[in-house]
Amino acid sequence: MECAFTGKISHPCLVNSSKVLLYRRKEMRTQRLYPSTRFKVQVGFGKQGSSTDVGLEKIVWPSPNDEIPFWKKNFPSWDTGPAVPVDIKKDSDLMHIIHVTAEMAPIAKVGGLGDVVTGLARACLSRGHSVEIMLPFYECIQKQQITDLVLLTNYNSYHDGNWIPTNAYRGIVSDIPVIFIEPSNHFFKGRQVYGGSYNELEAYLFFSRACLEWMQVTGTQPDIIHVHEWQTGALPLLYWDMYTHLSLKKPRIVSTIHNMEHYGECRQEQLSKCGLDGSIYATTDKAVDDRTIGHNPERLSLLKGGIVYSNAVVTVSPTYLKETLNSGWLASTLIRSRDKYFGILNGIDAYMWNPAIDVFLPAKFHAERPKGKKICKYYVQRGLGLAPESTVAGHQVLDKPQKVPLIVCITRLVAQKGLHLITHAIKRTEELGGQIVVLGTASDGRVQNEFEGLANLHNQGPNVRILLMYSEELSHMLYAAADMVLVPSIYEPCGLAQMLGMRYGAVPVVRKTGGLADTVFDIDDQANRDKANGFTFEGIDEGSLNWALDRAFAYYREKPDEWNGIVQKIMKIDNSWNNTAGKYIEIYGSVRLKC
Repeated sequence: MECAFTGKISHPCLVNSSKVLLYRRKEMRTQRLYPSTRFKVQVGFGKQGSSTDVGLEKIVWPSPNDEIPFWKKNFPSWDTGPAVPVDIKKDSDLMHIIHVTAEMAPIAKVGGLGDVVTGLARACLSRGHSVEIMLPFYECIQKQQITDLVLLTNYNSYHDGNWIPTNAYRGIVSDIPVIFIEPSNHFFKGRQVYGGSYNELEAYLFFSRACLEWMQVTGTQPDIIHVHEWQTGALPLLYWDMYTHLSLKKPRIVSTIHNMEHYGECRQEQLSKCGLDGSIYATTDKAVDDRTIGHNPERLSLLKGGIVYSNAVVTVSPTYLKETLNSGWLASTLIRSRDKYFGILNGIDAYMWNPAIDVFLPAKFHAERPKGKKICKYYVQRGLGLAPESTVAGHQVLDKPQKVPLIVCITRLVAQKGLHLITHAIKRTEELGGQIVVLGTASDGRVQNEFEGLANLHNQGPNVRILLMYSEELSHMLYAAADMVLVPSIYEPCGLAQMLGMRYGAVPVVRKTGGLADTVFDIDDQANRDKANGFTFEGIDEGSLNWALDRAFAYYREKPDEWNGIVQKIMKIDNSWNNTAGKYIEIYGSVRLKC
């Protein structure tokens, strides 16, 4: 039997559960039957009826000895019923927007990129715009997860001197029309999104051109082509230096940089395989990789080329924008592009992440009825062996666990996320008499071994659980159970964990960088008293983290009324995509070709 504390996900490509997909399909069926009504979450939480009134006697309490871990049991499908229909004001100047991306949640999600693409597309659709997503038809995508999948077009697209027969399919995912590009060669084959047996760089160069070729063949002329990350960085080059000389005249290009750590290193001869002359771009004002000038001038960066050739460039938080202008190898390029460079915070899907209707939770709750959060905390503690399996009799049994602060850290285990601070937080939390759960996966074998050692050391004790896996269901439960969410990143372009944690009443403890600095404001910062919603620190040393953790624990234990006020406050903060999509719409409108 698979170990509850070290289990592996069965489908590495698919990180959202099938229950989420059932919700999506049911939502779409509802909207077809009642086209005048679009169900959207009420961010401030209106009264949700009896959804939060769950009796303890009805709950089947989990145990770490259960044959099936509590996060892998069957859950009800998502239902639109409890959501509150809210009229989203439609924009008056509507546009046709096509996103070109390597990831999309939930069918091809590896990190936050997939969440952002889906969330932004859904928000723009709700405002009345025409939106589509173009995505490689990865072999690992299960077709039954796509609604109304049909073959749209057979056409040829160029790669390395040959025209490759290519299929374009159309289907619906998360209420969004998606165009799937499927070449007849070996590209995008494999059991997961990344890491196939093909050359990924060449595959994404092909994909970038294949998307434009499909628009050319079908006469599709969107107002905006929105490209994401280095994988689609060649598309702006192809568009302006090739396809505008053919029939594509209308589109304008917007590029979003989600993480500048990933820059798309590309040799000139590799870029030439998509039909461009790679040598033309080996200049500092185009796509040459600035780090290689003087010793490897043949190296290019698709990320840099995409910046130079896009009409507008967006990164995912205002503070990350400032950081990238002040340091890093792309700083000079971004300074030259300053008049078209913007910082816009990502949002979260306020429907999928809503504790008032979340099907993964044993009890529902919201800011005005927080009682269910105590139940969620005890449920998770019981299931992970962090609380005694006493007989539940009324709400008295819930009081003792509340005295022990529970911290969760849900993250990819990579250097960016502050690995040394995560390991120190485990130690410090125990010293302070708290509990901590770390949920995450490591792509580096050395990191994996280190955390496996920590798991073997701690997972049988009373205070620490290190779970080396990904589970969408368990993520929801942990945010709902947590008193605090820890995000100690060395750098963080935006970050979603702190926003998801606040949505579920978990007070953030974060390092003050990037989007974390834009969304979390320290309780003791007198200059931001009205925004105060968490605990921040600035250094990358253990002492700085201690300073934030110690204060958070003191507030929790010594100022319970103030703590409860913070919890209620953060659950009402609107970090939804609907709140932030308007800023993207403004940028689209500023660059679109006006006829």
